[in-house]
Amino acid sequence: KCFKKIDEIMVDGNEQLQEIQERTQGYLPKIAAALAIQKEEKESNVELVADADVYRGKVRDVYRPKGLPLYVVMVATGRQSAFDRQLTTVPYKGVVLSRLSAWWFEQTKDISKNHLVSVPEPSTVVALRCQAFPIEFVVRGYITGSTSTSLWTHYSNGDRIYCGITFPDGLRKNQKLDQNIVTPTTKDAEHDIPIAPADIIKSGRMNQSEWNECSRRALALFERGQQVASKRGLILVDTKYEFGKTPNGDIVLIDEIHTPDSSRFWLEHSYQSRFDQDLEPENIDKEFLRLWYKQRCDPYKDTIIPDAPDDLVCELARRYILLYELITATPFDFEASSHLSTSLRSSLIQKGLDSLVL
Repeated sequence: KCFKKIDEIMVDGNEQLQEIQERTQGYLPKIAAALAIQKEEKESNVELVADADVYRGKVRDVYRPKGLPLYVVMVATGRQSAFDRQLTTVPYKGVVLSRLSAWWFEQTKDISKNHLVSVPEPSTVVALRCQAFPIEFVVRGYITGSTSTSLWTHYSNGDRIYCGITFPDGLRKNQKLDQNIVTPTTKDAEHDIPIAPADIIKSGRMNQSEWNECSRRALALFERGQQVASKRGLILVDTKYEFGKTPNGDIVLIDEIHTPDSSRFWLEHSYQSRFDQDLEPENIDKEFLRLWYKQRCDPYKDTIIPDAPDDLVCELARRYILLYELITATPFDFEASSHLSTSLRSSLIQKGLDSLVL
């Protein structure tokens, strides 16, 4: 069955969701095989870009080629982090993050310029080198979450002022907010902290004009994301954006956009009935992995935590691929995303960089 074009309105998102749910269940043997190979090889720190400074983040390895000062190479890995620690490594995750972000960057460039230059190999993007604002723009349409920074965690602990916004009594977990809101956090190496806009300005992290522009774009991007998600039978619940400045002073969207790492997605058709029964929404993101850990340990305090079982890791990979197919209306290309040798990946990336100086 052919997929609808990207710009077509999906008439029946629920029908499409069911179709892709069934198809991606058939991907599980491929995912399990990739996980087995991944376990045998372990993650290596082989340099994919020659003559470059490298920074290894929670999920991405960022290379700064010394001969191309205007660009960076961002390699998305399968590293899965939450609770300020790495939990596991997920097959095909890096490909989904890079490909899905590239799709969204194209769909939202009318709202905000972005840093994307090219995608030379499945899990890698070449981007403009920017000076990132030290703030994550978290946009929320619902009150939910399980981490220490989440709105629901603070609200359920009695806080009624969060990021400078006052909330009324009587809200329930997973309830839709009256309007979408920006609840920024600091962007720190170890632990992000919710912060009010006034404190962002006061601390010098951004000036008023920069905050106004970035928060305006964040809300517009979120609204676009919600519209697209709804056509696919999904609810975009919350997400985070990052912005930076190019050397010429332009503000651009950076990092990633509307991925299962940066966003929370619920199934639209069952949300209301499950909310009415005080049941957790059906989700397509990493929240179920967070909940698995919280039910078995204190992932913030325990030195040793259990390993996620293979079937859980494979299910998470399936959900990432499911979301990719749902959003882009494109089947996941396992052949193009298959295990590439380090030398081939490095060659493809170098080819992409060479094209920038021709």
